[in-house]
Amino acid sequence: MARLGYARVSSAEQDTALQIRELDAVGCERIYRDHGVSGTRASRPELDRMLDRLSRGDEVVVWKLDRLGRNTRSLLELLDTFKAKGIKFRSLRDGITTDPDTELGGAMAQAMITIISAFAQLERDQLSERTRAGMAIAAANGRQAGRREVTASDPKVKRARELKAQGLKPADIGRVIGVGRATVYRYLSL
Repeated sequence: MARLGYARVSSAEQDTALQIRELDAVGCERIYRDHGVSGTRASRPELDRMLDRLSRGDEVVVWKLDRLGRNTRSLLELLDTFKAKGIKFRSLRDGITTDPDTELGGAMAQAMITIISAFAQLERDQLSERTRAGMAIAAANGRQAGRREVTASDPKVKRARELKAQGLKPADIGRVIGVGRATVYRYLSL
């Protein structure tokens, strides 16, 4: 019987460090990590790898329910699969634990999982609606939605090149001009 952790972040700029620290703290033997993979994707390589490895009596631990699935239906289907295969489940931040071999995680835990995941999906849907509404208003006012184009004449791009010529490393350049290292690389490539 193994305790396996799963951590996921949606974008390359995000970090799994907090999730990993908490999964380590509860004694996960192995932690599967999907980095820069949206929870809405049906296939998440590391999650799929973990699912292939699971056997009866194992426990899957996540930091929060939304790390495992981004919509209520897929999350509940995955948890039903765990139950059918005799796999325990724990969500650290949501305080939910299920064990198909005991009464732990019975009807009340299932109801809480459904409610929490439904509210998480509602929040995502509302954010998406607000984004689309904002983009429509911007378009109606003649503005283009999204990040403005950065060119070689941008002051931060010029400053990044100056600092690079002085021998600074990209991480240090980013701290000086107030951007991330990936942005520094993008600036230097213009």
